[in-house]
Amino acid sequence: MTLAPDAVRTMFDRIAPVYDAMNRIMTAGLDVRWRRLAAESAVRPGDRVLDAACGTGDLAVADLKAGAGRVTGLDFSEGMLERARRKAVPRKDVLDWVQGDMLALPFADATFDAATVGFGVRNVADLELALRELRRVLRPGGRLAILEITQPRGALRPFYSLWFDRIVPLVGRVLPGGDAYTYLPASVKRFPTAERLSDMLREAGFADVRARLLAGSIVAIHTGEAA
Repeated sequence: MTLAPDAVRTMFDRIAPVYDAMNRIMTAGLDVRWRRLAAESAVRPGDRVLDAACGTGDLAVADLKAGAGRVTGLDFSEGMLERARRKAVPRKDVLDWVQGDMLALPFADATFDAATVGFGVRNVADLELALRELRRVLRPGGRLAILEITQPRGALRPFYSLWFDRIVPLVGRVLPGGDAYTYLPASVKRFPTAERLSDMLREAGFADVRARLLAGSIVAIHTGEAA
């Protein structure tokens, strides 16, 4: 199943109230650690950081905790941004929130020292373009970290299929707006493997590309430097 960009935006507006709860349920709370690791892999003290597809702001806040001097969170869902603004009120002096499209980032070339994306690149209509845009707004040598669900390997594959194909959509249906989580399994299945995403990052202009598999290869943190 694929959705047009406007449909994806509407879906995320609708699930914004349950987004954090569903993340904790789907990952047994491990997503907090994964975001911390993603932030620490890209952010250096004082960095200007872009958190693209920021959702409700958890990774943007993790970027600040990793030492960022200022973080700009961008998302095309106003519903998500509304939750992010509320959540991050104590840090509003170093957090900016921008509604925008990752396929046409509203920033000049080489604006940021680092960029992070948490569970967001899977939903863009043109992944290659999104990666090129992330490269464009990073200064040479700037660092990128992408945290994303990937295709599992080995013994966990049957459990993964049961969890994402059956249990997660079922849980989603009992939460307001959560029926949109029937979209999740399809979006994961059509997403590139960790190896292919690494190749795409290199093609988009990133060097020293690495993929760190977590939770038995259910998720991956891809990192690279703007060449």
